Amino acid sequence: MLNKKTKQKVIEKFRIHKNDTGSSQVQIAILTKEIKQLTKHLQEHKHDNSSRRGLLRKVEERRSLLKYFYKEDPKGYKKLAEELKLKIAKKMQEEEEEEKKKEEEVEEIENV
Repeated sequence: MLNKKTKQKVIEKFRIHKNDTGSSQVQIAILTKEIKQLTKHLQEHKHDNSSRRGLLRKVEERRSLLKYFYKEDPKGYKKLAEELKLKIAKKMQEEEEEEKKKEEEVEEIENV
């Protein structure tokens, strides 16, 4: 569980407007911070199964929020994933690079 100061910093960084505490971006950022904290805890305490269950629950909740946020705002999703350094951001970048290469190859073929 995050302490108040840490949670408030995360909210201030990712909020959309002054009173925003529950938007998708804020919820995803808070869950990411909690997931990182729980992961660190579980590396030290390997047999803490209740915390492991909580971690899996948080990961699933974040996954569903990310899906929703992607449907609502794909550009915002990409920006948020890069800021939070999620693995999905790396995959998205690789996919975009592959698409650009394919488009360039198609253009070269058409120009010949």
